[in-house]
Amino acid sequence: MVRPYAVTGGRTRPRYDLAIEAMVTAAPHPPRDVSSLTPEYRAIMDICRTARSVAEVSALLRLPLGVARVLVADMALEGLLRLHQSRPAGAQPDIRLLERVLSGLRKL
Repeated sequence: MVRPYAVTGGRTRPRYDLAIEAMVTAAPHPPRDVSSLTPEYRAIMDICRTARSVAEVSALLRLPLGVARVLVADMALEGLLRLHQSRPAGAQPDIRLLERVLSGLRKL
C-alpha cells in the first residue's frame, strides 16, 4: 500500500482549481503509451472511458478526494484526460448542487 502523499509527490493541492463536480473523460488519443503509466493513472484512464466526476473517480478508486484532484489535474495537463468544468475556476459552487449532494449523502 502506498501513502497518498507518495502518489502525489507530496502535493496536497492540484496545480489549478479543479471542481469536484468537474466531469472527466479519457483522451481518445493519449500523447504517450498508456502501459508506461503508474497504476493510479491507468486506473483513472480505465474508469474515465465514460464521463465521470472527480468525486466519482475518488470514490470508485477509494482515493482521498485531494489525491484524486491532484492526479486528475496532472493527467489533464499531460493530455491524458479531458476536463469539462461546469463553472469557471474560482467561482462559488452551485448551492443547489451542494444540497443535492448532501441529500444523497444523508440517504446513504
